Amino acid sequence: MDLNFTPEEQAFREEIRAWVAENLPKDISHKVHNALHLTKDDMQRWAKILGKKGWHGWARPKQFGGPGWNVIQRHLFEEECALAGAPRVVPFGPVMVAPVIMAFGSPEQQKRHLPGIMSGEVWWSQGYSEPGSGSDLASLKCRAERKGDYYIVNGQKTWTTLGQYGDWIFCPVRTDTSGKPQTGISFLLIDMKSPGVSVRPIIMLDGGHEVNEVWFDNVEVPVDNLVGEENKGWTYAKHLLAHERTNIADVNRAKRELERLKRIAKAEGVYEDTRFRDEIAKLEVDIVALEMMVLRVLSAEKSGKQSLDVAGLLKIRGSEIQQRYTELMMLAAGPYSVPFVKEAMEAGWQGDYVGAAHCAPLAATYFNYRKTTIYGGSNEVQRNIVSATVLGS
Repeated sequence: MDLNFTPEEQAFREEIRAWVAENLPKDISHKVHNALHLTKDDMQRWAKILGKKGWHGWARPKQFGGPGWNVIQRHLFEEECALAGAPRVVPFGPVMVAPVIMAFGSPEQQKRHLPGIMSGEVWWSQGYSEPGSGSDLASLKCRAERKGDYYIVNGQKTWTTLGQYGDWIFCPVRTDTSGKPQTGISFLLIDMKSPGVSVRPIIMLDGGHEVNEVWFDNVEVPVDNLVGEENKGWTYAKHLLAHERTNIADVNRAKRELERLKRIAKAEGVYEDTRFRDEIAKLEVDIVALEMMVLRVLSAEKSGKQSLDVAGLLKIRGSEIQQRYTELMMLAAGPYSVPFVKEAMEAGWQGDYVGAAHCAPLAATYFNYRKTTIYGGSNEVQRNIVSATVLGS
């Protein structure tokens, strides 16, 4: 197994690096490098820039509007974007639902939905979690009853990330209750402008409006919006979650945030503290180990061998690393990391109010990242899956 990049791959990396440096707006990269609030315009502006180049669907084959890159090229693209300070592409369209539509959608669904995803013009949301149905997705209760050419959808989804911006939402829904829970789920694509769809904000500890409740009150969804077969949605949902859990590992962002941690530690005068630097070193070792695991998977896929079934393991380690670097940033800044005035931050002057500007978003980021070990399947559940499928126990 060769984990070194070839000269051709290194040349590809340089091409990506040069293009990103030329095309990534400086105001956006400044926000990303300093963990400042990204607006919808910030995120979609970068998505559309990628879309014009044909790179918003960077993991897609050419027949579906993507660049046709192999797994190594996709990894290098993601790494260079992250290190340059590009926003993390909102994954619900290009990373999650697009693979489902390509694998299981009808030709009409592919023609209708994939171009908007690839261009960055259409904002997709994910409707998976419900009250009481998160890691145990099979227990979902949002109901879709077929009446003629429509499904009538009633129920609730929750923790819908950035759902306030959504044009469309993909939802597993309950269409049958007669058998096992997994056998009565269907996968629907729902226009969020449909009558009966309402989005209610959930304001988080950091004061941000990132997640939402989405309610469906007798929403009419055309039968043509059913992906694949009725009651086969569990298969499609699992296909999507494999992409999500790998994406959550996000080793490239961890590498960028490691460098930010070092900058904060130096600015706060704690980088020379041996014990604190030991903690940074341990984190760096874990990030390198995670990267090696990702590269092993990519190497297996590139060579045509059976790739390692470690999506859950990548999710566990990646999410724990994300929490760890936010904790160390808080420790580095000490009391200056605690005050948080959302309106002041957005006005651009909280740095002068509570200390150094780089301290302003630390509390918000810390609170926000408590979620990483829960979403995409809680780490406790993922450990059970890893034990059963990888270790064979």
